Amino acid sequence: MNRRKFIRNSISTFPIFLSPFVLAACGEEAIALNGKSVIVVGAGISGLAAAKKLSEKGFKVTILESQNRIGGRISTNRTLGFDFDEGASWIHGTKKNPISALATDAGATTFVTNDNSVSVFDTNGSQYPDSELTKSEKLFENAFDSIKNNGSVNKSFQEVFNTQYSNYTNNRLWKYFLSAYIAFDFGELTELSSLDYDDDEAFDGDDVIITNGYDKITNFLAKGLEIKLNEAVLMVNYANSMVKVKTNLSEYEANFVVISVPLGVLKNNIISFSPSLPNSKQQAIKNIKINVVNKFLVVWDLPFWDTSLQYIGFTPENGNKFNYFLNMKKINNANALVTFAYGNDAKQTEQMTDNEIITEIMNHLKTIYGKNIPSPQTMIRTKWASDKNAFGSYTFASNGTRSTDFDILADDIEQKVFFAGEHTNKDYRGTVHGAYLSGIREADKIISL
Repeated sequence: MNRRKFIRNSISTFPIFLSPFVLAACGEEAIALNGKSVIVVGAGISGLAAAKKLSEKGFKVTILESQNRIGGRISTNRTLGFDFDEGASWIHGTKKNPISALATDAGATTFVTNDNSVSVFDTNGSQYPDSELTKSEKLFENAFDSIKNNGSVNKSFQEVFNTQYSNYTNNRLWKYFLSAYIAFDFGELTELSSLDYDDDEAFDGDDVIITNGYDKITNFLAKGLEIKLNEAVLMVNYANSMVKVKTNLSEYEANFVVISVPLGVLKNNIISFSPSLPNSKQQAIKNIKINVVNKFLVVWDLPFWDTSLQYIGFTPENGNKFNYFLNMKKINNANALVTFAYGNDAKQTEQMTDNEIITEIMNHLKTIYGKNIPSPQTMIRTKWASDKNAFGSYTFASNGTRSTDFDILADDIEQKVFFAGEHTNKDYRGTVHGAYLSGIREADKIISL
């Protein structure tokens, strides 16, 4: 089963109306300025996409980034001698996906992932037979598709599932599917909408993982752009004809501003707006939830697992953590596994010590491979929920509201303040390509003015 796409077997074929800009021209030719200026807040991929296109159309663009690096939730760690993406790793669907072309132009190398290359193990260490996995996955897929038929605005995915499929609520394999397939890709099931959980779209083609760092793409986009690092935006004042932006270091003025920070930054009121944001946008910011997916890269001297597999699954009694392992030996020849925690359990891991996490991970692996497996050399972990520049990983449609809130987040204010980011792209929310396309969309709005 394709973990991300098994739920989207009937992808609509409407044309992609937002085509990426031509990237062959990276500023080598002089561009005549048009006398208009734009400030882009945030140097993640949506902000970089908007800035690149606007600068190529003659706008004077300044990017203000609060961190000491670009990329946002695209962050590559190379401290161990190989590339480990702490945030985005995959290109989901390569056909017509603009990130595929960007990856090629940027020199990124990719590996085709196959979600069927997996062995799943139970709490007694026994492996689930392939026939049982195939049969159960089909039943689960049908159940997933049927949830919305019994859903309502105020009922969560978990609530409807528990009612409709009560005979499976304590089935460890089904709990594994709910965790590694749904909570991973969407969010905490008690907060996930039972109506709009999968009303977004997906590109066709393989899912591929970038093997030499996703930051190849953001670094490529950033070429030639004016980016001011360590400048945290505190205030955006759009009361007058020119928009004024105040940072921790300086003040700026421009005709337009593009707010491309993660939704978590807006939720936590890191940036003040004057006048205040419209009530509808404030409510949408409040409504939409943010999933947290933390990654744990665990490294050994030598592998003890089946290195022919791409994934290893485990079905613990409880918990959305350490039940899905990505084999890095298969991906980039590193003697390492990457495991994950999702939703509230991901937040909980941020309060755990390294030793507590390693112990819990090793307990799962010892159940599968025996008590004599070696201890790891080292571990790299993420803490996206407590990252003050993100406050989470990606957004999802939450119960108690409708996914039209994503459209409200995309609305500009008085044709002066524009909003980009995966949380502003209803059709491709929660993805890198969704963030990228939102930046192109906002650039096109400004250009059209």
